[in-house]
Amino acid sequence: MQTGEIGEMLVSLLYPRRCPVCDGIVTGKEGLIHDSCTKKIRFAGKTTCMKCGKPLENSEEEYCSDCKRTKHAFDRGFSVFRYRSISGSVYRFKYSGRREYADYYGKITRETLGSTIKALGADAIVPIPMYEPKRRQRGYNQAEILAKAIGKECNIPVRNDVIKRVKNTVPMKYLDSRSRRSNLKNAFNMSQNDVKFKCIILVDDIYTTGSTFDAVARQFRRIGVERIYFITLAIGQVV
Repeated sequence: MQTGEIGEMLVSLLYPRRCPVCDGIVTGKEGLIHDSCTKKIRFAGKTTCMKCGKPLENSEEEYCSDCKRTKHAFDRGFSVFRYRSISGSVYRFKYSGRREYADYYGKITRETLGSTIKALGADAIVPIPMYEPKRRQRGYNQAEILAKAIGKECNIPVRNDVIKRVKNTVPMKYLDSRSRRSNLKNAFNMSQNDVKFKCIILVDDIYTTGSTFDAVARQFRRIGVERIYFITLAIGQVV
């Protein structure tokens, strides 16, 4: 047995990998997720809003009710899962240090959206930044971890150095749509204005109203980015 293999075995014993759905220990033979847990999650599906990617009940509709009345700064968005089926996993990934879940998230993103991502022809993947003091307190930015996993799987460079969050905003879950937009005013600044991107993919863990993506997309529009898409792990359904 090679030294590296011994090291990996010791790490696995001390810090066993957890299933991203039930958080139970998974063995090497099981891979990244329990087989039984794959049946518990629901994908966003193919009948989705042509703008934000929310699942639609009516296949004849092109846009969800939110996107019919809101002018977004991004071109289009895509998500992997329906939020309710993966909410516990996202919470642990975001707040409980389960960064290892990103290996599965990246893989399943490639499997479900890989051809779509490739067709976009993105120059870079850009994670939604966190306010730096908040990131230091948590220890990581979950959007950056997710972006790196997707970038690795889809062979697209990840740039976390071009935009920063300069305002410690109120958690969005406590606000309505109008308050979210006001909350994000002047929250983001470009770190580099000389970056020449034609197309980017923004990445975050959850899509709700799109206010955060709009705020970030407007900054990139200002420096001339022509096409702006987003990918999230989870998305809510139209209510």
